[in-house]
Amino acid sequence: MKKGFLSLVMMVAVLFAMAQPRIEFEKKTHEFGDIREEGGKVTARFTFKNVGDSALVLTRVKPGCGCTAANYTKEAVMPGQTGFIDATYDPWGRPGQFNKNIKVSTNEPNQANPYIIFIKGNVIKRPPTKYEIAGYKSGRGEVRVKESTVRFQVKNTGSHIDTFHIRSFYDNGRATTFNLELPEYIQEVGRSFGKTLPADYEGYIVLKYDATKRNDWGNLKDKAVIVTDDTLEPRKYLYFNVNLVEDFSRMSQKELEKAPKISFDKTAFRFDTIVQNTSVSETIKITNTGKTNLIIRKIESSMPQVLTYKISATEIAPGQSATLDLTLNGKNRRGRQNASIEVISNSPTNSSQIINVNGMIVQ
Repeated sequence: MKKGFLSLVMMVAVLFAMAQPRIEFEKKTHEFGDIREEGGKVTARFTFKNVGDSALVLTRVKPGCGCTAANYTKEAVMPGQTGFIDATYDPWGRPGQFNKNIKVSTNEPNQANPYIIFIKGNVIKRPPTKYEIAGYKSGRGEVRVKESTVRFQVKNTGSHIDTFHIRSFYDNGRATTFNLELPEYIQEVGRSFGKTLPADYEGYIVLKYDATKRNDWGNLKDKAVIVTDDTLEPRKYLYFNVNLVEDFSRMSQKELEKAPKISFDKTAFRFDTIVQNTSVSETIKITNTGKTNLIIRKIESSMPQVLTYKISATEIAPGQSATLDLTLNGKNRRGRQNASIEVISNSPTNSSQIINVNGMIVQ
């Protein structure tokens, strides 16, 4: 009797081990054909069936790019039942042929690699809008800025002036209210219209970026705001991508000879391989080989959440040194890593030094 009971237990265990979920797709590729860019998002539904013996669960559904979104059956699919994966593609701004994939992982015990389903098609380019014909390619609403981003380098003793072209596309005689919200280091120095922007009119404003009032260094991202009564986008942003550098041109030869001088024992941090979710560190020695105090104006990481730093001193006397400790955090990261640290100082001969950090993170 005991022997029979053991045989029954073993048979149940074997049958349980054989009971597995198994996914079967109705199709793995959907061809949209020609779709219009301005026609809005399109969705393909992929239906699948659980042809196995136990509950099937989609553990991960990952679109191959940001232009594709996926919705899918979240609950367990019992044997013989069906589920779905909806793949949605947004054609706006993406004329031409496309071939996108979605990777599907399940709870099947023998699934070595994700299943891959595909959506394909061709986006017919839309005709240009009235805004684009006029050269206004970005923004929304009936009041637009032609080029909202400027890039320039300026010395801390100087300033920079830019002109921004603005157009009202209202054609019903409606004037647009027009106000500016400016930080203290940006001033309006001119415009081609009065307090309101006339209908169906292209004008301009002139703004001055005053670096003497900007208490910072290096690569800066500043902005100004145009406030209107445009019903769709009342606030228009103007972006200033600025490289603000120290002006050493006014220093005499004697002052330059007495100036601080920065020296690094290494200007690169290269590591071979680390495991994902661990970290790696390096120490860099900074020495003042000049004749007056060296001041570290600013240290900036290209990836602040990943590459962090700590410096032992920001003012270094002649002949003295400080340590710059760098740490690269591999949390949730993998593959080749490329980052950098910029050290900005009052050393005329090397006021900005880039320290490159690179290596590999593996699972």
